[in-house]
Parts: sequence; structure tokens; C-alpha cells
Amino acid sequence: MDKLLNIVFLDSSTIGEVKTIDKIASLGKYVSYSTTLPSQRIDRIKGNNVVITNKVVIDKEVIDACPELRLICIAATGMNNVDLPYAAQKGIVVKNVAGYSTESVAQHSFSMLLYLMSKMQYFDNYVKTGEYSKSAIFTHHGRSFTELKGQQFGIIGLGTIGKRVAEIAGVFGAKVVYYSTSGENTKSPYPLLSFGQLLETSDIISVHCPLNEKTEGLIGYEQLKKMKRSAILLNTGRGKIVDEPALAQALDEGLIAAAGIDVLEKEPIEANSPLLKIKNPEKILITPHIAWISEEAREQLVEGIFQNIVNWQNKQ
Repeated sequence: MDKLLNIVFLDSSTIGEVKTIDKIASLGKYVSYSTTLPSQRIDRIKGNNVVITNKVVIDKEVIDACPELRLICIAATGMNNVDLPYAAQKGIVVKNVAGYSTESVAQHSFSMLLYLMSKMQYFDNYVKTGEYSKSAIFTHHGRSFTELKGQQFGIIGLGTIGKRVAEIAGVFGAKVVYYSTSGENTKSPYPLLSFGQLLETSDIISVHCPLNEKTEGLIGYEQLKKMKRSAILLNTGRGKIVDEPALAQALDEGLIAAAGIDVLEKEPIEANSPLLKIKNPEKILITPHIAWISEEAREQLVEGIFQNIVNWQNKQ
């Protein structure tokens, strides 16, 4: 076992302030940087045997320049920012954290859905602009909305998060169906549909699959054309799964009713993104990749990183 752990967190601002981070700091000499540029990686990692990264890339160049490096802890589930084969070749252990954000992402999915379904922005503005004060009656029928009960809720990717979303949708009384992007997840109590069937028959479609060669660009203009004009699309998976120009066009043309998007092709969103220029902004709700950041989820993430370091250290 190493007598002293030298730990560096390269982009701690990505997880915000988490009170339990002191647990990691207690394991050895700990240095934290808010962000790290590509040109700063080597200087900041050198001399450390444990590096924590969320999005900072750890590639062959970095690994070769930092011979003391023994453990890479990814402060996320996705591991595509690390050259995994080369790290393994060099005997460097790479650990991620899975399952920490399930409840947070599921909750955010329904926050977006209910906001859009119930036309909350419209009704909130109706009151705050003073229009309600002028009303002759106690209520207002300026917009109609439907109940989730009885609607078909289509889930793309029935993994851990997808299953939790399915459970909640069932509590609302929705009819849950799903499509497996891998083609391997066929054992479920919910009906398994083809991709085309799910698009054509679902009232709500919620994306929870990983980004890979099968899912990049999965939902483009042709797919959006197949959906119901009353359908709502939710994406808390990965931005590149949904073609953003196609989505903007579909919303402008009324091919679907609304969309709730938490993940984007480029993050932060580009100022000239077509999603910021649709004719009726009420049709889209965009949040800045926050579905995973509940306080509880981030505490679980830090706990997962802590356990990964402790488990690795105990094996040395």
C-alpha cells in the first residue's frame, strides 16, 4: 500500500460544491482545480498517483508524461475521456461511478414533462403579467392540457434510469412501452416495440440510452415526422442522439407538440443554436445538463469516488 496518496481533481467545478468532498481530501495530499485546460494537464498531474476527472481528457500523451499515475477516477459514468486500452497497457486502473444519478435524472425528466404538458409557462405568465387580475371568473381556459394517465409513454433505452422512469410513469397511469437500442434488452414486463412502432404510437418519448455508434443521430427529421403531432420528446440521455436542427424544424412545422432537452450536441449551447431560434419558444424547454445534479446525487458521486480510491488502495 502506498504510504501517501497524492490526489488531484482536475475539474472540480463540474460537480459543484459537495460537502462530503472532505472524505476524499482526508485520504492524502489533495489538490483541486476548478477547471483544467488541455495545456495544463501534464503539469497538474505530474507527481500524483491518483487523478480525478470528469471531462478532462487523459490520453496517451498525458499517461506517458506522468509515470507516477496509478489510478484514474472518473467523476461520472461515461469513460470516453480516458484512453482505456492504453491505460490498461500501462497498468493504470480506471474507475467510474455508476447509478448515482438515477433518482435525480428520473425526477428531472418528469419535471420537464409536467412543465410542458401542463403549459406552466403560459399560466405563470398569465398571472404575473396581471391578466388574471382582470379576469371576471376564478379560472382560465386560455390553454388546454391533458392528463398523463392513459397515455403511451415510450422509453428509448430501458437501463437503470429508463426502468425508474418507467416505474414513475406507471404510477401516473401511463402505458409504458420501450425500444432497446442494443437489441439485447428483451426481458421486461413492458411491451418491447420496434423503433418505428414506438415513434408512431407514443404520446411521450423519453430518451435514456447511451451515446454510441448505434444511437448517434438516432432521432432525425425523418424519425420526428413519424411521431404524433401531439407528442412530447424528452432527452436526458446524450445530446447527439437527437439531431438539433431537425428538432428545431420539427417544432416550427408542428410535427411534434413540444420537447424537453437537458443535453446538447455542444455544451455549453452555442449562441447560434437553432434550438434558441424556434418560432414559438414555449414549445421547448432547455436545461443546462442539470438532470444529474441533485444534492443527493452529487453526494453519492463523491462517495463512489471515495470508495473507488479506498478499494484500490487496499489492493496495493
